[in-house]
Amino acid sequence: MNSGDTGSLPRGLTALILVFSQCALTAPAHAADWLPVSPEELAMRSEPKAPAAAAVYLYRQVDRDDREPDVVEYLRIKILTEEGRKFADVEIPYLKDSQSVRDIEARTIRTDGSIVNFSGTIYDKPILKTKGLKLVAKTFTLPSVEVGSIIEYRYRHRLASGYVFDSRWVLSKDLYTRHAKFSLRPSPYYALTWSWPRGLPDNTQAPKSDHGVIRLETYDIPAFVSEEHMPPEDVLKYRVDFVYSWGSDAETNPEKFWKKYSKDLYSGIDDFVDRRKPMEEALAQIVAPGDGAEEKLRKIYARTQELRNTSYDRQKSEQEIRREKQRDANTVADVWKHGYGDSTELTWLFLALARTAGFEADPLLLATRDDYFFDYRFMNAGQLNSYAVLVKLDGKEVFLDPGTPFTPFGLLPWEETSVQGLKLDNKGGSWIKTPLPDASESRIERRADFKLSMSGTLEGKVTVRYTGLEALWRRLQERNEDDTDRKEFLENDLEGDIPTGIEVKLSNEPAWKSADPALVAEYDVKVPGWAAATGRRALLPVGLFSAGEKHTFEHAVRVHPIYFSFPYQHADFVTVELPAGIKVSSSPAPRGSNLGVMDYMMVSETGGGSLHLNRKITINLTLADAKSYNAMRGFFQTVRTGDEEQVVLQSGEPPKRP
Repeated sequence: MNSGDTGSLPRGLTALILVFSQCALTAPAHAADWLPVSPEELAMRSEPKAPAAAAVYLYRQVDRDDREPDVVEYLRIKILTEEGRKFADVEIPYLKDSQSVRDIEARTIRTDGSIVNFSGTIYDKPILKTKGLKLVAKTFTLPSVEVGSIIEYRYRHRLASGYVFDSRWVLSKDLYTRHAKFSLRPSPYYALTWSWPRGLPDNTQAPKSDHGVIRLETYDIPAFVSEEHMPPEDVLKYRVDFVYSWGSDAETNPEKFWKKYSKDLYSGIDDFVDRRKPMEEALAQIVAPGDGAEEKLRKIYARTQELRNTSYDRQKSEQEIRREKQRDANTVADVWKHGYGDSTELTWLFLALARTAGFEADPLLLATRDDYFFDYRFMNAGQLNSYAVLVKLDGKEVFLDPGTPFTPFGLLPWEETSVQGLKLDNKGGSWIKTPLPDASESRIERRADFKLSMSGTLEGKVTVRYTGLEALWRRLQERNEDDTDRKEFLENDLEGDIPTGIEVKLSNEPAWKSADPALVAEYDVKVPGWAAATGRRALLPVGLFSAGEKHTFEHAVRVHPIYFSFPYQHADFVTVELPAGIKVSSSPAPRGSNLGVMDYMMVSETGGGSLHLNRKITINLTLADAKSYNAMRGFFQTVRTGDEEQVVLQSGEPPKRP
């Protein structure tokens, strides 16, 4: 995914994009001293508005200062059950290379009102390291925490200096909140607007500016419930977004805002790509005179993706960066000459080459759906965070993202599919929606050839073929890993598909560095005890690759909408060679379920001394209302029932006496 890199744009426009696109982790608020603890808080043993809660926030305070920028947070938590004692283990996340957490203070208040101040060790714990980002957490454990205790802590989260962040308050937390206060001191250099896309909790007044500080006070915020296959949390949580814009006055009309934004951004892009002669020379090295239109475009796309994409390099030390002396690109000619660029620069190089080759091609600014669902009315340009190109090919529109490695021609990364975006031009642009690929374009096909031993063990070969978005996300995730890690990743992937312990060994070298749609992995596999013997019979379950659906949608109640990252299809073809003297006594009837957007089929057949099991699941949607949950839950129950059915194997010989 292109992540809004700005190296290819003029300095003024780069500053504008930084205003819109930089985003900080929301942090919290400070008080001059600890707030007093009331007798009611000490005596509290449950919360009527959250009767099953293990703990609740008695109070939260979040004070953000975008002049620094930093955030100070103050949290007071009441421990209500034994399970709630886990909240004594505190984690405060931050980006290690650009942020810091300091001024940590914490204490435990016992039920009798006595206080134990925290004086222990604070540790740094790694959480995530990817694409040049190192997310860590300050961790510590509060002392003497028992059921009925109150714990509270506060800290300052210092953000990277020199930036104006797209600020926000996140009101929803994993615990019920009795009382919370939020404030923001805005940066004085930019105009500011704020909005609450999810709405506000009941009986909460909208944020107001008070002597230059924006404030909000709220009560009784429900605990946020996490569910499987739900939209991104930020889409569902109560939150207030603050958006800075260039200039002294914030635009309040969305149409005018986006028209100006599109024109300004297009001007910078056009200046970067308008290099006709160098592009003609480059194109001559890529295409041949007799190439057809599609072949020509595919060659340009493939050649662009062959260039080094610095946005997806492994994280490097400062010494390595200095030694490399990477050069900046002022135009697409520089990108071609250097042989590398960030994801945005490569996207614009492709745009320039496509135009030079005679294609009608337009730059796109897309709002990915991995963190937010974009709504243009809120004028939050920071959520338009990825670039692509729209090309007219033989009268049809083709959406392409050459700036994301391994993305097959004609597909977009999943987070860029079915999203709103701006097609940029010098007249103010126009809104478009990207296509959603059919489930058949992102497929996992598993073919297994096994022999069944008399002890019930399956042993043989399994070939797994990943295509489309199923191949893309795996290649991206493992792009900077070594062969050992990739081997372990794929073996774990297959182990996760089979609902029992297996022995698995990758036996080939998959094409990790190719954008070819297929990523093929071959394995030697042993599944001990898959068929269970009972006297002269053995029972063999038909759903060998069923672990992924084994516990899907088991809960009776659903709160949030249902969300799948992308449509997909899983198809399994399993052949089991039976031992001599063993035959199929009975097999399940074909089973299936079809909801239109969801389809399941399981068929077992016999012949030639072998058992053949064919299974296919198709999920052809991304988002459904919670009202659809019962139907979808029923679908996956049918899948589980079908997968758990068994083939009965019969021995022709009576069991031997010991």
